[in-house]
Amino acid sequence: MKTTYRIAIAELRSLFCSPVAWLILVIFAVQVGVAFGNAFDRQVLSQALGYTLWDVTASIFTGWMGIFPSFLRNLYLYIPLLTMGLMSREYSSGSIKLLFSSPVTDSQIIFGKYLSVLIYNLVLILPLLIIGVFCGITIKDADLGLLFTGILGIYLLICAYGAIGLFMSSITSYQVVAAMGTLAVLAALNYVGEVGQDYAFVRDITYWLSIYGRADEFINGLICSEDLFYFLLIIALFLTLSILKLRAGRRKISHAKIWGTYGIVVLVALLVGYVSTLPTMKMYYDSTATKRNTLTEVSQDIMKKMDGGLKITTYVNLLDDNYAIALPRQLKDDYERLEKYIRFKPDMKLDYVYYYDEANSQLDFRLEGCKTIEERAQKMANILNLDIKMFLTPEQIREQIDLSSEGNRFIRVIERENGQKSVLRLYNDNEKHPSETEISAALKRFIVKSPKVAFLTGHEMRDIHKTGDRDYNQFAENQYFRHSLGNQGFDVVNLSLAEQEVPEDIDIIVVADMKTPFDETENERLNKYIARGGNLFILGDARRQEVMNPVTEQFGVTFMPGTLIDMKENDSPSLTVGRITKEAAQRFKPYARPYEFGYTVTMPDAVGLAFDSSKGFHASPVIVTDSLCWNELQTTDFLDDKPQFNPETGEKQGVIPTILALDRKVNGKEQRIVITGDADCVSNGEMSKSRNGYASTNFTVITGTFRWLSYDEYPLDTDRPSPLDNEVSVGRDSRKIVRYGCYALLPIVLLTVGISIPVRRKRR
Repeated sequence: MKTTYRIAIAELRSLFCSPVAWLILVIFAVQVGVAFGNAFDRQVLSQALGYTLWDVTASIFTGWMGIFPSFLRNLYLYIPLLTMGLMSREYSSGSIKLLFSSPVTDSQIIFGKYLSVLIYNLVLILPLLIIGVFCGITIKDADLGLLFTGILGIYLLICAYGAIGLFMSSITSYQVVAAMGTLAVLAALNYVGEVGQDYAFVRDITYWLSIYGRADEFINGLICSEDLFYFLLIIALFLTLSILKLRAGRRKISHAKIWGTYGIVVLVALLVGYVSTLPTMKMYYDSTATKRNTLTEVSQDIMKKMDGGLKITTYVNLLDDNYAIALPRQLKDDYERLEKYIRFKPDMKLDYVYYYDEANSQLDFRLEGCKTIEERAQKMANILNLDIKMFLTPEQIREQIDLSSEGNRFIRVIERENGQKSVLRLYNDNEKHPSETEISAALKRFIVKSPKVAFLTGHEMRDIHKTGDRDYNQFAENQYFRHSLGNQGFDVVNLSLAEQEVPEDIDIIVVADMKTPFDETENERLNKYIARGGNLFILGDARRQEVMNPVTEQFGVTFMPGTLIDMKENDSPSLTVGRITKEAAQRFKPYARPYEFGYTVTMPDAVGLAFDSSKGFHASPVIVTDSLCWNELQTTDFLDDKPQFNPETGEKQGVIPTILALDRKVNGKEQRIVITGDADCVSNGEMSKSRNGYASTNFTVITGTFRWLSYDEYPLDTDRPSPLDNEVSVGRDSRKIVRYGCYALLPIVLLTVGISIPVRRKRR
């Protein structure tokens, strides 16, 4: 060990006398300083301008604007310049003969040289460590776990580069050749992951060999044993190859034996690497403050209860717009979408079925001239350079599964060992893929009975099957809308009280804007449901008071006469902008974050709600108007007429509830009822509308209402704690000092030291 240490010290002395080594340090320090200075300055400036900061540590260091990803793109340029002379210099100068004649082993030489690289790399990342400490001081509750895990990933990456560079330096006496060889190997390891991805066996090997993206999990705050073993294995592999090369130069060994030994070493490394990638062998440590890289406790609990086998089959239609998501060459990326779940159930199986069939696709314009579906599929396969034989025909896929109800779109079928099935879809939004909320909801269906929601029909109530602006298809049953009840874990049905009693398995009844009153039979059946403690969601609207009040008066709630008026400059006065109450934010979790950020609920032609506690219910106002709102009793044409508040007619102005949450104890359980004075706020039109000037959160009405009515079963609460690092202690006046200090201070210090060392040596 002492010999190894002495070799390392000697190499460091030589290294730090080299202008190249100091130039690398200065360039890297400048890069770090400029990147961090600009990123930190953006946070300081935003805070000074009054904006609320969010997740400051991650904003600076990770993501598409983070400084860590930018470093990773350039790190490979530094190392060849550093390592090119480690062994090449010994060969070219002839000093290698002295080493061979001395009582120094090959391992000691290589380990000593590499130890010097490790120490130099620590100096190289010193700027990152300094800004890490600076962030710990200046950022309130900085996520230091995320920060220093990212630095660890960068350090491991450059150490792996260093081992590769050392090996390349050991096989030639020309430093330039060693540098170019190192660049070539690094380029190969960066791009090998794109080779042979269409073939399963080749894909597994090349993907593991690829060094590209290996530090990504680290910079996102996750330490995975697979990535850690990869770096350690690459280092061990190239150090071993370097020792073998040195040994072959000292002793007369046949080329066949040398290459055989090399082959065995590489094969052992590949075998160990393959074992480390097996799901059952992986270990994880999430260093982030909010555990952003790990399933929430809710999802973890679901996975713990998921005993027996679990299989996810992905059906990919070649003629569907989403065909490219899970083609063979994209399978590794697709695997990562489910890796959080595989982490907690390593025996989960993933299967992919490829087929072609008719689909409502935008690909048709590319396939003009193809008369049959077979011709279209063949043309697509030719374009993508795929073998058409890997795709099942329409007849063959229909023998396995009928996907016509899904429009033959991209879907995943989750199947449990006991035969239970659930479906995951892609959604018509920018995110497209199911989030943890949707995936866990689909899995929870296996272990918990899904709440059944019945939408009453008749009386011209809102229709869940129609897609008109005033109807409810979007949130009730649209398969491709992320927030629809079906995708969030509910079972949705229609129910006619005129035709049948309320079934015992109904958990929630929705009464949506009925225009004619219930008859005696319907009232009797609804009251039986209410008497047994059934939950309800009742949506009224303007001009429906006479019809709706007989239903809600038994709860102590009446729809106020008239229409609520909320005077605004650019919108209809009958558009009420509802505000979330503090009580609702404290009591109903889905409303907490929207309340914090000041989001509103837009409610066209809303009606105010009045409450009387004499009926035995406790009421919590969820959404209320502002204090200038009133119930207009005279004006009915809000397009051409300008309403005016007139208290003499009985109009009342002030903070008026538009959504109430009611509860009471019935039959040993808590009965829950939500009543809203506007049926349009959750309609297809309003849910898909973007109103200029309003930060609306109408989706939250659905989430908050149905989660409460289902006793917090669905939609799942997969929200994470809010990041605490939302403030910096540096003010606007100090931002230039910090910025230019980052730009120049450390680079100047390093440059000064780098110049002084050669000068001092010359004086000696």
